[in-house]
Amino acid sequence: MKIKDLPEQNRPRERFLKHGPEALSDAELFAIILRTGTINENVVDMSNRLIKEYTLEKLFDCSLKELQKIKGLGPSKAMQLLAMAELGKRYSQSKNPVKKITNAKDVFNYFNERLKNEKQENFYILILNNANNIIKEELISKGVLDAAILHPREVFKPAIKNSASKIILIHNHPSGNPQPSNEDLEITKKLIEAGKLIDIKVLDHVIIGNGSWWSWIEDDRI
Repeated sequence: MKIKDLPEQNRPRERFLKHGPEALSDAELFAIILRTGTINENVVDMSNRLIKEYTLEKLFDCSLKELQKIKGLGPSKAMQLLAMAELGKRYSQSKNPVKKITNAKDVFNYFNERLKNEKQENFYILILNNANNIIKEELISKGVLDAAILHPREVFKPAIKNSASKIILIHNHPSGNPQPSNEDLEITKKLIEAGKLIDIKVLDHVIIGNGSWWSWIEDDRI
């Protein structure tokens, strides 16, 4: 049955207008985002199927490529879902904004929402002023960390451009275990030494896992 063939009081858009979003089921809200179904399946039925088969959490954790393999989700709908998930992360982060970094927990709070479900390692730097207020963040690399690829030139370029004197290194472990690998430790040592040469201090390296973190400075390595 097509949406237009449903009684008006049962259509998601009409229910939204009359009762507000809180009155709608997950599938109905999903249907409003996706807007259309397929030739053989209206958008509400498709939304119910997707949530039943995959759950909202797993759908939002998928990559763009993975979503497009799911029946009924082409590039446009896949992008709509990932855009919605990203907005949710940003909203959650905006509710508890971190502007000044005082310890590794602040770094964790700043990045956890966006990195907790990432399936690849993301290497960021936080660029700070003299008062440890955040000037800017920069994504340096995405994928497996490799000391041969992660060149100090690329790491420090944004800090130099912003006339910063301090940076913090951050990356995530998709496994959920924040403990550093030997490669992580070698990269940290290399970047700390490189920073000394150009008078940009590496304050810390924070690795984010599943609800926890590891900090170079809290591990008494600096």
